[in-house]
Amino acid sequence: MANSDEQIQENPNQYFSKKYLFLSIALSIATMGFLIYYTYTPGVLKHLKPKRLPGLGIAVIVSFLRLWFVAAKIRYLSEKKLGWLASFRVMLSWDFTSSITPSTIGGAPMATYALTKEGFKLGQSTAIILYSVLLDQLWFALAVPILVVTGLFFEVVPNNTGMVGHASMLLLYIGLLSYAGLMAYGVLINPDAIKKVVNKIFKLPLLRRWKDTVEGEVDNLVEYSHELRKKPKSFLLKTFFFSTMSWLARIALPTIVVLSLLPADVILSVLRSLAMNLAFLIMPTPGGSGGVEGLFAIFQGPLMDRKAFIGLAVFAWRVISYYITIGFGMMATTWYINRSVLENRSSNADEAIEHDITSSKSV
Repeated sequence: MANSDEQIQENPNQYFSKKYLFLSIALSIATMGFLIYYTYTPGVLKHLKPKRLPGLGIAVIVSFLRLWFVAAKIRYLSEKKLGWLASFRVMLSWDFTSSITPSTIGGAPMATYALTKEGFKLGQSTAIILYSVLLDQLWFALAVPILVVTGLFFEVVPNNTGMVGHASMLLLYIGLLSYAGLMAYGVLINPDAIKKVVNKIFKLPLLRRWKDTVEGEVDNLVEYSHELRKKPKSFLLKTFFFSTMSWLARIALPTIVVLSLLPADVILSVLRSLAMNLAFLIMPTPGGSGGVEGLFAIFQGPLMDRKAFIGLAVFAWRVISYYITIGFGMMATTWYINRSVLENRSSNADEAIEHDITSSKSV
């Protein structure tokens, strides 16, 4: 294994699984079909109010604003070394991979790979993505107290979820706060702790052969983490602002879609959207497909007077929040994979020419 940049370029397809893509889409379509079948009643469309339908256009705009805020965050974390087009490519490939892989895998590996293809070292790329994830975790840590406090006055977690639903959300809150605390300590306070943990892991027999390579990249990660820590507070605040705005846009989408179809309790809808977006983080299916549609129906469904609109609302929300961005994300991810394939072919061709020249000289 020559170096980490070569290692990450060896098989870019490892970050893109057609199996997960098809499974994610199949689960999403099946769940939406199930919800529409069991909630739709003939003639319900006549109850749609034309004056509300422009809200779906607003939802599309908000969805693209979310993408812009994420791209802006990545660009700012790169100290503006990334151009806007490159920032969108990285963001879309990250978003796409997150949408088709289980939550435990996520899109961070693909985002790291994408940054290396944009000219960043692996350690630098890892630090940027790690810092970006940290900002999200800090936002989750802020969201949890909001949900706990408002839960005293509003039915944030629907009663129809029972004790299991309430207990699951409580465990989720505890998990998010703990994880956010650990990440904040590792990135903002003691980056060397990350180095110690990773080095210990790669001393294990099965991982020992990559020990030297990983140690070098972890040093780069720690070095860049130290550089980020030296940034003024305004740097953290601005990146946190981008992260917050992207999540607020994500949370606003379900409420906007619901209000585009029917009147609803706006405050409760927003709070439930926040809660269900946190619950999405632990969905085990690729991109949460199947589970997120079900959670939408559970959290937002009771707020809709006409139950026949539940399936339609889920469909409109997933098209806007998932299917549109997944199309752009697939193009961005494919761009990186094709670029890697071309670079590897060029590299192999250069090696072959060099070998022929060396052989002819020896003769």
